[in-house]
Amino acid sequence: MRRIVIFISAIFLLLGMTGCGNSSSVQTPSDASEESSTAQPEQNESGPVDREENETMNISVKSADHELIYELNNSQAAKELYTQLPLTMEVEPFSNNEMTFYPPQKLDTSGAPLSGGEAGSLSYYEPWGDVVMFYAPCDPNGSLYELGTILSGKEDIDKLNGSITISIYEE
Repeated sequence: MRRIVIFISAIFLLLGMTGCGNSSSVQTPSDASEESSTAQPEQNESGPVDREENETMNISVKSADHELIYELNNSQAAKELYTQLPLTMEVEPFSNNEMTFYPPQKLDTSGAPLSGGEAGSLSYYEPWGDVVMFYAPCDPNGSLYELGTILSGKEDIDKLNGSITISIYEE
């Protein structure tokens, strides 16, 4: 009986350490920079455009066959992701509820709301520095931060594969 209790305790401990089922492979900054395109400041007739002036920050996540549109929240982490765009990188499936990618620079989560892990949410898992697109719910945890919510393409999140391009979405 004691062995069973120890075994069950060990399983719960391991499950608690895995977070929400994020990818265990960590991309180094040099790997990320090889896969990402260099973000250039937007320009208009009067010079650089301050992206924070935009009322909404919408992004497009495109694969060869699918496009998802997300509306980012006003957190510092979401703004930092937005300023890194456009990016082209590999999307990675993980567990049975998410697709992930690694932006070239880590995001500042100070003041960012915690994510509830709902299907359709765009979140950031701080310990591993990956952006998570949930297609099925996940248990929330204290290291998962909300970046935004999906506007269209929710049914295609789990169909993403290979190279994706994340860019500013303009209607």
